Amino acid sequence: MHVVLAGGGTAGHIEPALALADALRRQDPTVGITALGTERGLETRLVPERGYELALIPAVPLPRKPTPELITVPGRLRGTIKAAEQVLERTKADALVGFGGYVALPGYLAAKRLGVPIVVHEANARPGLANKIGSRYTDFVAVSTPDSKLRHSRYVGIPLRRSIATLDRAAVRAQARAAFGLDQGLPTLLVSGGSQGARRLNEVITSVAPRLQQSGIQILHAVGPKNELPRSDNMPGMPPYIPVSYLDRMDLAYAAADMMLCRAGAMTVAELSAVGLPAAYVPLPIGNGEQRLNAQPVVKAGGGFIVDDADLSADWVLGNVLPVMTDPHRLYEMSRAAAEFGRPHADELLVAMVHEAIAARRR
Repeated sequence: MHVVLAGGGTAGHIEPALALADALRRQDPTVGITALGTERGLETRLVPERGYELALIPAVPLPRKPTPELITVPGRLRGTIKAAEQVLERTKADALVGFGGYVALPGYLAAKRLGVPIVVHEANARPGLANKIGSRYTDFVAVSTPDSKLRHSRYVGIPLRRSIATLDRAAVRAQARAAFGLDQGLPTLLVSGGSQGARRLNEVITSVAPRLQQSGIQILHAVGPKNELPRSDNMPGMPPYIPVSYLDRMDLAYAAADMMLCRAGAMTVAELSAVGLPAAYVPLPIGNGEQRLNAQPVVKAGGGFIVDDADLSADWVLGNVLPVMTDPHRLYEMSRAAAEFGRPHADELLVAMVHEAIAARRR
């Protein structure tokens, strides 16, 4: 069996694709896997690092919404579709699984031409153009939220790295807190604005950190590699405030924490739900509003809060986050609610859908 994955561009497309690749290989070490990508995407680094074949095709940026520019897309796509067809033919692909982004649409169109079974995975609550089109060509559409409007959709969740999907936070908490220099017995707030950080979150947490520490809360703060590290003058006897540029072991960071202050990207929401970590979600204030939609289901289930970027302040943190972190019973209830919403086995569910799509075509 050979599966072609189409999900290049951003980590939000690539990481679920690689998690699926890992799950396919766990089930059948002989399965062939090829990832479609472009020269400009993160896949040029991430895919080879994980040991999978990368086949590059030309990049054709797509408008996020139907616009007059959409009329020009078919002409610009012709060469890219042909390149994708060549990959599918060379690998004798049994299925194409698309995750959205630049390479997904030519992948879908090439697979449709060749009669290769298509599986669509949509990570965001608000689907992109490529997956809207791809969902027209298949009955096998996996989504990350239970109220998705994509046709033929099934609620699967987002395939995650095994280090996250199998994380037992309680079992490794002591190791995780020791690794970051945190106190073993104090409630811990994890703060991160994503891989590049978030200025708003950084400003608010540095301003409110002393008052949280005075209330017995310790803080692990990933500020982003391009941002200046704030001073961490921890007074003797005070809970620690640990600022770091970047967290390359998010599993340990999640295990160390009792709650998180963060953006609401689809992967972040999925990971926190899978490990049962409640969060105060601050959706990115730009874009099409998808981050708020990503967080709404787990918040509705009781696993967190949502606060607008403009409303996030030191007073908001003191009035909303602090009362939860100083109430062990409420922390427990929110953690349980987040975990009940989580889908740690999404990778295996998506593998089953891939096999189902292949079997349906053979019948």
